[in-house]
Amino acid sequence: MANQHVGSPGEPGGRPVGDDERHEVCLRDTARAMSRENAEVVKAFFVTWNDGDRDVFRSLIDPDVIGRMPDGWPEQGPFVGREPVMRQIERMRETWDGDALEPLSDFIDAGDRIVVRLRWRTAGRGPVANVEATGVYTVREGRVVAIDHFWDHADALKAVGLEE
Repeated sequence: MANQHVGSPGEPGGRPVGDDERHEVCLRDTARAMSRENAEVVKAFFVTWNDGDRDVFRSLIDPDVIGRMPDGWPEQGPFVGREPVMRQIERMRETWDGDALEPLSDFIDAGDRIVVRLRWRTAGRGPVANVEATGVYTVREGRVVAIDHFWDHADALKAVGLEE
């Protein structure tokens, strides 16, 4: 295959680009697109949690998902599989009349994982909860395959190879 030339827009010619470099650029573009898609899946996770649309929420979770709660959480887990994760979520939610899951930070791209600081608020019967944690959501093929929660944001970032 002949080399193509790349340069700034409007710049004739540019420098030659070989197949290896073209492949690397394509992989980078694919990774960026997948990261955006992964972030959209996690954002939809939050929206459907708050909308109470259990069917759509369930569809965002892989059948083989693994859910891990932060250290010291009453029901420690891990919860393995869509149904055990959904049962845990429903147990948590049935204690109150209403709740909301709010992102407190940007959705941070960490490859196939998205990191977000969050607040879970509850209202109604039962004691009011205002819980802050960081969620690390691993996404593959448009579904959440792992959910890991950390009390400390720095610990979550470290778990995905990032630092504050």
